[in-house]
Amino acid sequence: MDREAIIRNPDTYDTWHFAEANRVGRTIWVSGQRGFDERDQIARDPMIQARVAFRHLERTLREAGATLDDIVSLTSYHTDMSHLDGFRAVKDEFIRAPYPAWTIVGVSALASPEMVVEISAIAVAGSGRRPTEHRFGY
Repeated sequence: MDREAIIRNPDTYDTWHFAEANRVGRTIWVSGQRGFDERDQIARDPMIQARVAFRHLERTLREAGATLDDIVSLTSYHTDMSHLDGFRAVKDEFIRAPYPAWTIVGVSALASPEMVVEISAIAVAGSGRRPTEHRFGY
């Protein structure tokens, strides 16, 4: 199978040497999405940063032929874990059941000092909204 690079911002691709996402078959790996808006501005509010990052994630998946419902694994990176409850509320605005696997990582810093959250994901195009949830007791 061939690999298709999803390049939403050629400047980022040329300067930083990475694609926003790569698709092989139906599987899509999305690079970390940040809270910088289209004017390259970032809000101080962690929840606004999270919403902007999820919107970028949604656009990147759309360009790769998928949706947020196709996410099978989500990873979020946080410089301040006290923002986690707010982040979870924002995540729930975008991500619906059946929920993907989710890894939460606390970090000391991200690529830009203003950033407090970054989101990456793995999706399988066309897989969304079909799986059955299996609940197991402990």
